[in-house]
Amino acid sequence: MFNSLQPFHLAFPVTDLAIAREFYGKVLDCQEGRVSNKSIVFNFFGHQLVAHLASHAKYHDTNLVDGDHVPIPHFGIVLTMDQWHHLVKKLQNAGAKFLIEPHIRFKGKSGEQATMFFLDPFGNALEFKAFNNTKGIFSK
Repeated sequence: MFNSLQPFHLAFPVTDLAIAREFYGKVLDCQEGRVSNKSIVFNFFGHQLVAHLASHAKYHDTNLVDGDHVPIPHFGIVLTMDQWHHLVKKLQNAGAKFLIEPHIRFKGKSGEQATMFFLDPFGNALEFKAFNNTKGIFSK
């Protein structure tokens, strides 16, 4: 029924719009869309990401996945391997502190993927991943 990818929409909390603009706009290279005094719409790799001004933001729990404590909730994007490696270098050069260091998960198995987790300046957990074989995205 839903075979083609469509842009997703995600609204998430931030405590400072100027810092959100710096992190999502400059560090992650997301273009801005609509802006108000309470929110900024970002083009997050072709998807609509909306930073809403809130009193608090932070992930709250983790779940064990392939030996890593994965933060819940989290969001992110599937990149190409080249894009993923480029972003790893950019984040390392920016002094990013990783919750889960960049590495390959599920090595040699269906769904093998490059992954990394880090926090935005507000404590929202992000995961960026890449697959050598994109058929692995939905593999069992």
